[in-house]
Amino acid sequence: MSIFQALILGIVQGLTELLPVSSSAHLAVFPWIFHWEEIPESFDIALHFGTLLAISLFFIKDWIALIKGGFNQVVKKEKSTEGKIFWYLVIATIPAGILSLVLDKLSENLFPEGSRIYLIAIAVALIVMGLVLYFVDKKAKSETDYENISLVQAVLIGISQAIAAAFPGVSRSGITMTVARMLKVDRESAAKYSFLLSTPIIFAAVLVSLSSFEFSLAFVMGVLTSFIVGLIVIKFLLNYLKKGSFKIFAVYRMIFGAIILALTFIR
Repeated sequence: MSIFQALILGIVQGLTELLPVSSSAHLAVFPWIFHWEEIPESFDIALHFGTLLAISLFFIKDWIALIKGGFNQVVKKEKSTEGKIFWYLVIATIPAGILSLVLDKLSENLFPEGSRIYLIAIAVALIVMGLVLYFVDKKAKSETDYENISLVQAVLIGISQAIAAAFPGVSRSGITMTVARMLKVDRESAAKYSFLLSTPIIFAAVLVSLSSFEFSLAFVMGVLTSFIVGLIVIKFLLNYLKKGSFKIFAVYRMIFGAIILALTFIR
């Protein structure tokens, strides 16, 4: 893989992993559109490592407070918002992780990567989830903020991640933010909780694939680019959602999905 391709894919990963538009869809489609070689799994995980670093660094103070709160809640019996959210994240992640592994294997058999049915599945998921995100966000009220998310809301949002593993193009951040809005969580809180929720799942995936990393200049550039772009995107999205809606991302999903669908038949 050339350095130019690594840079482009790093930018794509940094933008799409953290916005509700599906990074897996973009990383699968971009090489196909430009007739590049298929992305090696190790490089795909490397790009996710870059955005994991971005999320971890951006929310470092939050994670320190969450871990400290979670520890104190168990050891010192001190209740706090941070302790509550920490254990909600743990409880929500375990079933989501197990279910994701099962559904991911099923998805590999139903939608073989690189096949026509795989691309069609991506296009359909982009369009359908775009429509769902648009109408859910438009109709949902904002009654719950980050600090007051309940255990039921936390678990439902967490388990929804598994749907992204089952259907390529759904988007982990897209489904979690959509479900959060469906459960009346405000937009900014939905995004923040989604980012925090993604951290252990991505970390586990990176850890499992660490031995397959192939360190090269292209590898380093891909990680670095996805990291820098990821930081910018997190800051942008949290600020944007203070007043804006998810409409622009929903419309983008539908347009991008339609383009992919058209290209699969034209080619």
